[in-house]
Amino acid sequence: MSELSPADFYLPGEIIRNLKSKDREVIIGPGLCRNESDTKSLIASQAGYLCFRAPNTYWLEGRRNRYIPKKADLVLGIVTKKSSDNLKVDIGSAESASLSMLAFEGATKKVKPDVNVGDVIYAKVINAHKEMEPELVCIDQYYKAGKLGVLSNEGFVINLKQKLIQQMLNPENPLLRTLGRKFPYEIVIGVNGKVWMRANQCKDVLTLCRAFQIAEYQKETDIIGICRQFK
Repeated sequence: MSELSPADFYLPGEIIRNLKSKDREVIIGPGLCRNESDTKSLIASQAGYLCFRAPNTYWLEGRRNRYIPKKADLVLGIVTKKSSDNLKVDIGSAESASLSMLAFEGATKKVKPDVNVGDVIYAKVINAHKEMEPELVCIDQYYKAGKLGVLSNEGFVINLKQKLIQQMLNPENPLLRTLGRKFPYEIVIGVNGKVWMRANQCKDVLTLCRAFQIAEYQKETDIIGICRQFK
């Protein structure tokens, strides 16, 4: 394999070489194990697509119906339940995630964020133990929201397959920037397969949906030409 791509598919026992993490020890996640005979490579322990998070984390994303939360994942979710101190958020995992009302920028016991059932949340996973419900926050290590928090209700949320999500999160993939040359739009991508998007016109949102569906079955080299055909 001459080049490592997040879209590469591996079967159990196959060796993964040419890792991007040159100066740091590689951190491995689900579906991978270390190769004792070659420390510069990994071995697939399950079938799946190779995923990479900079600077040095790899895992295999298999074909499964439910998202399995991992610590530090940035996810999109929908608020399904609200209490005075806590929110329940559907992120597509087996259990709803928990989000404290204090885990927002500027939130205090007296000043709570304006969040309601049905709102779309962009959040970070901070706890993802199998025996416990996932825990989310909408602040970074400096207690700032950044891009996290409640998203506008003027947007649309769709679910996409994990393979396409990883391609879209790859900065070298031409899909999003090519569409951005056709018309302006905003997009927020969760690694859990949920995508929020907003455009000036409804027809542009439909164009985005069509482009994503087509891109799932196309090579990166063909995506630019296909996107240019959209009006």
